[in-house]
Amino acid sequence: MTERRGQDALLSADSVLHRAAERLAHQFAGMVGEETVERVVFESYAALARTAAVSTLLPSLAEKFARDRLLALAQSRGLIAKPVPEILYVCVQNSGRSQMAAALTRHLGGERVHVRSAGSQPAVGVMPEVVAVLAEIGVDVGDEFPKPLTDDVVRAADAVVTMGCGDACPLYAGKRYLDWDLDDPAELDLEGIREVCDEIRAQVEQLLSELLPQSGARRS
Repeated sequence: MTERRGQDALLSADSVLHRAAERLAHQFAGMVGEETVERVVFESYAALARTAAVSTLLPSLAEKFARDRLLALAQSRGLIAKPVPEILYVCVQNSGRSQMAAALTRHLGGERVHVRSAGSQPAVGVMPEVVAVLAEIGVDVGDEFPKPLTDDVVRAADAVVTMGCGDACPLYAGKRYLDWDLDDPAELDLEGIREVCDEIRAQVEQLLSELLPQSGARRS
């Protein structure tokens, strides 16, 4: 009986993913071929499934992840304009440092910058302690989830910031690469995570002042 339920779940997910691929193929028509769209959707689902604790939300998360990857792919091919600078933050699990950096960049930069984050070995979810520390300063990451590092998002980025993930990021000419030496929140208590958050905020403010020299970072 358990095996039958598992097969039914897989069939149900397969149907949902095909419909997601149809929607995304329509959205990216003329930019990305239908076969590529379907491949990205199913690849995204498989990548997220490796670490997912609960499978019920996987198809919708896979569609969201695939949409962002396809957008990055179209941007890297010059088929969609990049109206603002693109920043990619990468750490090992995409559950702590890179999530904090991405959240603070969105908070401080607003619509003047577009942010992505990824992990070389993504975790199951964002660390609850990181969510709590960000909530203390009014930053919500409720919709975020760890994502694997993919070549398309690296190609689309203008600045790639790594945090303890070694040589996981491929190198491409014309991009700005930075490495921030930060303690891993997984090894810290709440006070230590707050200190890392303050360090990240200072680094983000500096980066935004360089990428957005006319207006700088928004203070709040």
